[in-house]
Amino acid sequence: MSESSVFEIVQLENGDFALQPVGGGKEHLVKISFGQDARAFLADEDVTVVKAMIQAAIKTVGDLREAAAKETEEEPPRVLH
Repeated sequence: MSESSVFEIVQLENGDFALQPVGGGKEHLVKISFGQDARAFLADEDVTVVKAMIQAAIKTVGDLREAAAKETEEEPPRVLH
């Protein structure tokens, strides 16, 4: 998947939310489901919570990639005999 891909958050027929490539795709990258109690509590703010959850996930993935890149740079080359 390209780093320049564009994604959208969609609400599925069953009320769940999904992150997918713009225009659809073969499968959703992430699906978020709320239980009945959570739906009742969130009311119309469920989209706001979904956006915050996805933003937090994207930031975390970026942080993990950055940390992995630093580890790779810092590892001394292995010498094989």
